[in-house]
Amino acid sequence: MTASIYDIPFSRADGSTTSLRAYTDSVLLIVNVASKCGYTKQYDGLEALYGSYRERGLVVLGFPANDFAGQEPGTDAEIQEFCRLTYGVEFPVFAKIVVKGPQKHPLYQALIEALPKAVFQPGSTLAARMAGKGAAPGPDEVSWNFEKFLVDRKGIVVARFGSDTEPQDEAIVGPLRKLLAA
Repeated sequence: MTASIYDIPFSRADGSTTSLRAYTDSVLLIVNVASKCGYTKQYDGLEALYGSYRERGLVVLGFPANDFAGQEPGTDAEIQEFCRLTYGVEFPVFAKIVVKGPQKHPLYQALIEALPKAVFQPGSTLAARMAGKGAAPGPDEVSWNFEKFLVDRKGIVVARFGSDTEPQDEAIVGPLRKLLAA
């Protein structure tokens, strides 16, 4: 991924336009989030990760998406309130976007092009469970809510984690610490 990822526009929850340019020289953990998902409790872990490492240059970025079983039905204002009141989220959570299919947001197109497949936890049954429900992701798609992309300070996607990888799992924290030390 080139520096152009920093120039892809997207909306803040208030409707104003921004881009990743505001986060140049930071390590980014980009996550598609949802408020009515079995993984929603990961907001706690994401906030804890952000609190632990933000002074060293980590920024967690939440992108609400309603692409998986309608698990993010709220308005942008409702999502912001839910995140703040339920989980004490201080990391940026933006306006709802589309992360899969033909209407996929250009940011997610770029992230997925950079790393087409997520790494799932050893022994993960998430993909098999989804396939059993007829919800298996297509090629080069985000598989479910709370998939995570780790981006280095130069805007290069260096890792992609499946939804069932908890934010504070060593699979994420190990590479994150290395990026923050670089």
